[in-house]
Amino acid sequence: MTRYYHNPRCSKSRQGLQLLQDMGTPLTLIHYLETGLTEDELNHIIDVLEQPLSELIRHKDAKALNIQTKALNKASLIKTLTTHPQLLERPLLVTKTTAIIGRPPERFKSALQPSKTKVKDNIKD
Repeated sequence: MTRYYHNPRCSKSRQGLQLLQDMGTPLTLIHYLETGLTEDELNHIIDVLEQPLSELIRHKDAKALNIQTKALNKASLIKTLTTHPQLLERPLLVTKTTAIIGRPPERFKSALQPSKTKVKDNIKD
């Protein structure tokens, strides 16, 4: 199942959700500001993230909390995001095999479109 980490107060998150709904994408909405983030969730997200790890955190908001983001490794990033889920960059779309930060939300389109590669059958006529 495709999970969408959503902050309804964020315009980009609302735009991304609308785009995915218009595409007919079945989603599980994760209101991470209410539920928080688990280490297991973040480990999976980091393992399949298509962008650099540094893009997973909202640097400006982290700076306001006196959190140094340049020195964050995977473990410290997970600890920071479980403690301060509001620092998760959004919108975030996560499947079994990929995680994409939707900045801009149109990034989701290419990730969810079926492959245009045709598979040839080995059956001969």
